[in-house]
Amino acid sequence: MAGSFEIVNAGTDTFRFRLTADDGTLVAVSPRFPSISAVVAGINAVRENAATGFVVDRRNLGT
Repeated sequence: MAGSFEIVNAGTDTFRFRLTADDGTLVAVSPRFPSISAVVAGINAVRENAATGFVVDRRNLGT
């Protein structure tokens, strides 16, 4: 089974989503969105970009 996006209330008239792995591990929590349509757009943006996104290591390794 794949992970899931959960839409939750984040206060009065605001929402956020949580991305959980199939074993229930919390993977990511979004910022607040002002509407359901905005949170759905945020989920769609993650779906479109995550699979093809580059991993950028921004640690300073002393070089």
